[in-house]
Amino acid sequence: MKKSTTFTNLIQTLLKEEDVQHILNELNFEDMARKFTAHQLLLFFMNAALGQWDGYRSGVGKAASCGLAPVCYSTFSSKAGEVPYALFKRLFHLLISRCNRETKRRLQLPNELLLVDSTTITVGKTRLPWALFHGNRAGIKLHVALHAATEQPVQVTETIGTAHDGPIGEQLANKAYILVNDRAYGKIKRFDQYVLDKQYFVTRIKENVTLVTPHSLNRMASETSPVSRDITCYLGTPQCQSTLRHRVVVFTDSHGNEIRVATNLMHLSAEQIADAYKARWGIEVFFRWIKQNLNVPVLFGTTKNAVFNQIFAALMTYVVLKWLYTHAKSFVISCRSIPLIRFKEQIRDDQLQVEWSIAIARVLDIYVYLASLNSFFTLTEK
Repeated sequence: MKKSTTFTNLIQTLLKEEDVQHILNELNFEDMARKFTAHQLLLFFMNAALGQWDGYRSGVGKAASCGLAPVCYSTFSSKAGEVPYALFKRLFHLLISRCNRETKRRLQLPNELLLVDSTTITVGKTRLPWALFHGNRAGIKLHVALHAATEQPVQVTETIGTAHDGPIGEQLANKAYILVNDRAYGKIKRFDQYVLDKQYFVTRIKENVTLVTPHSLNRMASETSPVSRDITCYLGTPQCQSTLRHRVVVFTDSHGNEIRVATNLMHLSAEQIADAYKARWGIEVFFRWIKQNLNVPVLFGTTKNAVFNQIFAALMTYVVLKWLYTHAKSFVISCRSIPLIRFKEQIRDDQLQVEWSIAIARVLDIYVYLASLNSFFTLTEK
């Protein structure tokens, strides 16, 4: 098997062993291993996500091709359960701060959109007895706040599968963004609190929510507009009703289904409100992508540390791939039209430089690797 250390070298540049040790010290965890350290575990798990390994045993057989040190699968397994997953969660947020870059706004809104939703990963109940879900299934849930413009996660909270989305969604709120979420987060009293907290939001409301004393807003109607109503009203019944009036925009999606969203954005058009909610599809694409391409549903271990270490390593892999693809996209597209031999000559003649090439040992590996990445994110760009 051909040996390719490109991705491993990149990880070691972005997340150094000193970073891992610093966080371990803060967690009061002493890593006694000399060879297979917590940093090595990080490299193994991130390569496992990228290569979609089947488990601990199959992974150690592929380690050498990724530039990783040989290790027994039992050592891999025991280390995954030993290292506290708080380490990988901290490393994930550290990586976000190092890789995220602002991009041009797509919807011309005063604030960026923050898409909040959750996804559940289920297995047999005997696999995760500490995370029983429904029936004979066990499951864990990832609650994610995704920056719509960069398509990068801003914050992630992990729970067992039975945790309700609403309270976790409150923890993921961020006043620097417009919060966009679905019906699971549409608690009426929460809307009132968002207004008091000056948290912008666009949230779909359930079909059984009553619109009390509606008042239509003046708007320039268009024949092509999907918006059918733009009103302010109280929400709910006398037993559970909002204390404040909220704006409600009613529109149809591409399939003709009626959607009602509540918001406190009074300075935007109804069409902009509808577009903001439609952007929520981006987080659904994100969930589908990591499950299909980073082996997220295949849980190697059974302990909480092993499971969440693997999950956060997969999320870190996504952050690295998305950052790498975004910043090298124009470089990849231009190089795809150049034959491989001619590409070598151009490097020799023009001394082609790429800002992050110092992180990778062979420039030719960059070309081959990035060319393969070019098809990875086409789904997220549609």
